[in-house]
Amino acid sequence: MNMDDDELALSPEETLRLIEQQETATVNRIVPDPVPHYLAWGVAWFVGFGMFFLHHGLSGTPYVEIPIGVVLALLFGLMAMAMLVSAMTTWQLRSPVRGASQERGTMYGMAWGFGFFAMWVIAVRFGPLLPAPERSLLWSSLSMLVVALLYMAGGIILSLRPMFVLGAGLAVLNAVGAAAGPGWHALLMSVGAGGGSIVTALVLRRKRRRLRR
Repeated sequence: MNMDDDELALSPEETLRLIEQQETATVNRIVPDPVPHYLAWGVAWFVGFGMFFLHHGLSGTPYVEIPIGVVLALLFGLMAMAMLVSAMTTWQLRSPVRGASQERGTMYGMAWGFGFFAMWVIAVRFGPLLPAPERSLLWSSLSMLVVALLYMAGGIILSLRPMFVLGAGLAVLNAVGAAAGPGWHALLMSVGAGGGSIVTALVLRRKRRRLRR
């Protein structure tokens, strides 16, 4: 049985709902899920700098005797894993998106590698001139400076306000912690940076679930 065109026509409410569903599906297909990125970095900072905090203590007396080499290896190992997760997230842009957006994503990914390479060269050059606690503070504060700047740059390039806000917060916490000393820096980075990134991941996950409904 054939149906009239009037019967096939959608109501304005149904048309609007269909448009919203198509927009949500397009966004979910083109824009990579940022939750793994924030969650990976949050866990890396919370655990890695938490070990720094136990090693230094607030007053300079260690709460737990952990060799600084082990602490540094753990922190940078976790951060390397977080960078891998971030790279995989950025790589999702390559398939559906072409042209300028892809080029920006590629250059932004390369900026992380160049940034950390420059940090490593500076820390290796000036680290031996400092006492052990200040040397570890140099490494950790320089690494967080690179992350904070790249977060803010990423927020601007990708038009992600949460990323820019988190990067600005990291920059402030990093500066305050570096001025306060190794123990305070580690505590602020663990609770503030790590916890803030995990909270951001949970908030964004709830938003994405709400959009899919």
